[in-house]
Amino acid sequence: MKTFKFTIIAILYFGISVMASGQAITKFNSEVDTLLKNYVQNGKVDYKRLKKNFQDVEKLYNSIATLKINDLSKNETKALYINAYNIIVIRQITEYFPLKSAIDKNGFFDKVKHNVGGEMLTLDQIEKGKVIIPFQDPRVHFAFSCAAASCPELADFAYTANNLEAQLNERTTNAVNNPDFTKVQPNKNLVEVSKIFKWYERDFKMESSDALSYINKYRTNKIPENYKVEFYEYDWSLNIQ
Repeated sequence: MKTFKFTIIAILYFGISVMASGQAITKFNSEVDTLLKNYVQNGKVDYKRLKKNFQDVEKLYNSIATLKINDLSKNETKALYINAYNIIVIRQITEYFPLKSAIDKNGFFDKVKHNVGGEMLTLDQIEKGKVIIPFQDPRVHFAFSCAAASCPELADFAYTANNLEAQLNERTTNAVNNPDFTKVQPNKNLVEVSKIFKWYERDFKMESSDALSYINKYRTNKIPENYKVEFYEYDWSLNIQ
């Protein structure tokens, strides 16, 4: 009888714990959504205004440490890490603003660690170790934003489990159809594409034979297969309004 009672108590405790964790994730995503809508427009961040209201992003950044991630679903986990990554980037840029570029701060992506659900991680470890490698979904490359002009445009909304598929499709479609991101030159039979397709070639080849084939999956106007593909120089200047 005692064993039965302990089992019931354990089940109830676990259920309450999972419910509380879910509520915390929902609250975090909602607050991310609010911050992005307040400070992001057309992929650019109003760092000057956010610097004056630093507590808006600092409080959100600190809350990332308290989130419980182990019990989340696949989509909840993926969305959470993307949101956490983007908030960390915004917070770091804002803290050290004015900066001309994220890469002006030594170790911005690969040395400085952040508390994410009780685990100390660099931005690179979040991006690669927590999302790219486990989920093997090339679309996430268009959801992460590295605070640079050449990065895929930062969304003005938070990613959520229920909307994640549609959101990732939208960000990928927006990027490859954006003439500033995918530079088609019909007079030269040439297309210049982001170095993301070079740096993460292996990821895109999981779904397509090459960069052009992957891009054409999401292009409204398909690029002819005989076009030469080149990679334009990455512009690391800040994505500032």
